[in-house]
Amino acid sequence: MTNDTVTLDQLTGWLTRFRDLVTDHVAYLTELDSAIGDADHGSNMTRGMGAVIEKLQASPATAVDELFKGVGMTLVTSVGGASGPLYGTFFLRIGTEAGPVATLDAPGLAAALRAGLGGVVARGKAEAGDKTMFDVLAPALDAFDAALVVSSDISSAARAAHTAAQSGRDATEPLLARKGRASYLGERSIGHIDPGAASTALLFQALSEILDGE
Repeated sequence: MTNDTVTLDQLTGWLTRFRDLVTDHVAYLTELDSAIGDADHGSNMTRGMGAVIEKLQASPATAVDELFKGVGMTLVTSVGGASGPLYGTFFLRIGTEAGPVATLDAPGLAAALRAGLGGVVARGKAEAGDKTMFDVLAPALDAFDAALVVSSDISSAARAAHTAAQSGRDATEPLLARKGRASYLGERSIGHIDPGAASTALLFQALSEILDGE
């Protein structure tokens, strides 16, 4: 039996699980950002996602667009550095693409995620190999789309996306940073995993776990 739709409750669960994962990995994200950034990515993401879930618990969303637009605006206003605008734009674009619906089918979720990637590109101007969250988002969504060609099962597609996200994260280690704070380090940015790529991999881990019912 395939799971070919995702509900508002599952999408809210995705965000909650992402909050839990960034909180659990705050020291790891901070360590990565200490090497090539301002050492605040872990605390910023934990604070931002904490604010997101606090607001959702106080006022649950009634439609997918409302959910993600609220998430996006919260992150833009509560997270410092580049992470707030980038993650915020990602979720805002997901909401805009999804529309006022209570569920998304597999193509609908794929299109919403792809719109989110488009927002990140528009905001950050990153390309493949720049050592950013793009290097995780793009291959993860390519894997998600490729899996849906074989089956409409969203859980399987999310697992494929998570695997690709992990590979994309690890592939940032040997890269020379060409965007953001890390780019100021030049050659010294080589040999470190990008912290934004690491948190983005957690985002896909959260999606996979929620859709698998974990």
